[in-house]
Amino acid sequence: MKRIAILFLSLMFIPLIQAEAIAEPIRVDMHYLVVDPMEDGNILVKHMVTYSNIGSEVYKGAGEEGVLTIPLPPGAINLQVQEDGPGVIKSNNSFSTSKPIQPNESQVLSYSYEIPAGVPVVLQPDYSLEAMQILIAEGDGSLKFAHAGIGAPQTMQIDGTSYWLYNVANNEAGKEIKFSYSKDDVQPAAASTEAPQNAHPSKESGQTGSTVTKTSPEFHNPGHIRMWDQSPLKRFDPHILMIVFGVIAIAGMGYYSYFRWKRQLEGKKLGEDRYESEFRQLLARQNAIMDRIAELGENHSHGKIGAGEYQAKLAAYKDHLITVKQNLRQFVE
Repeated sequence: MKRIAILFLSLMFIPLIQAEAIAEPIRVDMHYLVVDPMEDGNILVKHMVTYSNIGSEVYKGAGEEGVLTIPLPPGAINLQVQEDGPGVIKSNNSFSTSKPIQPNESQVLSYSYEIPAGVPVVLQPDYSLEAMQILIAEGDGSLKFAHAGIGAPQTMQIDGTSYWLYNVANNEAGKEIKFSYSKDDVQPAAASTEAPQNAHPSKESGQTGSTVTKTSPEFHNPGHIRMWDQSPLKRFDPHILMIVFGVIAIAGMGYYSYFRWKRQLEGKKLGEDRYESEFRQLLARQNAIMDRIAELGENHSHGKIGAGEYQAKLAAYKDHLITVKQNLRQFVE
């Protein structure tokens, strides 16, 4: 599980085409799927999907089943959803979330399930999908798709592990994505990342051309790459730049959290000091009243004050003492 968590965190820095959901204002920012073969022959399928509310109102769902309803493929067993998920409600062939999505906020769903050996994985997303990233570690087998929009897989290094990456593009809502797992590690021929000779500028003919759409991997949008190539930041590697921005954001949040914790600790310490000071003052006041009562008794016994004055002062001291003891009892309780 630690390996998968690191994998998903790494995938967050990869530029991905955004897919639009059917039910506005919900949009699917990214959908990653990792296939992991198990020792008993089953395969473990792990998803990470980000749903964003781009509207101005709280999204509470389009129906009565829940806020978001995620169907499971036929044959799926042992559904596991992250423990801190947004109010998950499980059923036989799907699960729903019950936590509304605030405006301009997102919910990340991480879940997994097993598919028995020999059973194909059949997905039917309820949203139109421009791109889904499906990965399997190199050496763990291969995937065979019954889908015309699947191109040749690409290789990708994540946290020192090499993965085969399949890209599902332009899938309409409700249209199934079906693939099966094979132990054979024979992948379809990978798409060449080398540009053809006529794609390069020719000195003899004086032609100039762009190789962006010819050499870019299939899981990148050529239009986005063209825009990047024309931007002032084109001399930087976009993946490295995203990682740098992510590190800066994480460092900023850590810096803010540390000083907030420090202020809370100082405030708590100040409150404890004030508490102790008030307690000591009440103890000192109680002792002073007790001394006054003892002194009053001595003066009365020696005839320095009359009986009427003695009783009046004694009653006043006792009332004051009762008030102080009640305040002390609040500290003790």
